[in-house]
Amino acid sequence: MPTGRSLETYRGSVPVLHAATDLREDESDTLDAAHAVQAALLRLGFHSSLIRFDHDLRLFAALAADRPVAVFNLVEAFYGDDALAHMAPAMLEHHGLAFTGGQCHALAITRSKLLVKQWLHAAGISTPDWSTDGLNCLPEIRYIVKADQLHGSLGMDMQSVLNGEHVAAEIRRRQASYATPFLAERFIAGREFNVAVMSGKHDLRILPIQEILFLEFASGVPHIVDYAAKWDPGSGRYYNTPRQFGLEQREPALAAILQNTARACWKALALSGYGRVDFRVDEQGAAYVLEVNVNPAITPDAGFPAAAAAAGLDYDELIETLISACVEEPINPRNVTEHA
Repeated sequence: MPTGRSLETYRGSVPVLHAATDLREDESDTLDAAHAVQAALLRLGFHSSLIRFDHDLRLFAALAADRPVAVFNLVEAFYGDDALAHMAPAMLEHHGLAFTGGQCHALAITRSKLLVKQWLHAAGISTPDWSTDGLNCLPEIRYIVKADQLHGSLGMDMQSVLNGEHVAAEIRRRQASYATPFLAERFIAGREFNVAVMSGKHDLRILPIQEILFLEFASGVPHIVDYAAKWDPGSGRYYNTPRQFGLEQREPALAAILQNTARACWKALALSGYGRVDFRVDEQGAAYVLEVNVNPAITPDAGFPAAAAAAGLDYDELIETLISACVEEPINPRNVTEHA
C-alpha cells in the first residue's frame, strides 16, 4: 500500500472546505476564493465541490469516506471567530486527510499575534516591542493598537496609531467594542514588505517580495494598511496602497535580509504549506517582523497569487502546486485508493 500520491497518477476529488459567510468583506473574500479555487481545480481535471464547515463534525468522517486526493482548506474563521480557524485542520488531521496549507498547530499559534511575537522573540527574530495592556508604553513613542486574534486588519483604522500615553485607554475601548483582546505594538515608521513562502516536503520556496506603497497619504496620516485599505473600494486608501515587485534587483542586500528572516520564521514556528511574513523596515534599514500569516488570501487578485505570478506561476499552476505539496506528505493509508 503506498503512503503518498502523485498528481501524475491521480486526478480524483479535491473538495474546497470553507466556513465563510457574506456578513463581512473579509469573509466574502473567502467565499470568492472558494469559488476561484474550485474553478481552477475543475480546469485542472479534478472533481471538486464547495463544502461549508459548520457545527456538525460528522462532515469530516464523510469527507474521509469519500477518499479525496486532498482537501483544499480555506477555513479562516469559525462562525466569524478567527481564533477557531485551527478546528478544521485538527479534524482533517484526525481523519488522516491530506489538505492544503498550515497544520493545526500552525493555525493555533499564528491566529494570535501575541503568541507569534513571543515565539519570534524567543528565536531571536526582531519584532517590535509590545504591550498587552498599554500601561508600560512610553509617552513619547508611537504605537499601533491591534486585535490579537482578528485578521484581515479587522479592528484597525487610522486612529489605531497613537502616542503611548493614550494606548491603555484605547486598548480598553477597542476590547469593549470588539469583545476580543487587543495589544499595542511599537509603530515602525518606514517601508512595508510582504514575503510569500511555499513549502513542499523537501524544499522551501521564497516568492518575489512585495513592497506596499503608500501614495498620496495626507501629511500626518499613518502609513498603514488598515481595514478600509484592504476591503473598502470607497476608501482612497484602497487604491493608494498598491504592491510593487523588483526589490531583489533594486536592493539585493535588503531582499536577502527579508528572505533569510522569512526562512527563520518558518523554521521557528515549524510551518508548512503556504504563508506570508509581513515586515516593516525602519529608516535605519532594520527589519522587523509584524505578523506571520498562514493560509493568506488566495483570490486571484490577492497578494499571494500576485507573488506567484511574479515567479512565473499562473493561478491554476499555483493551485496545483499547493495540492502537490500536501500530497507529497505521508497520509493515512486508509485514504489511499489503489489505481492500475
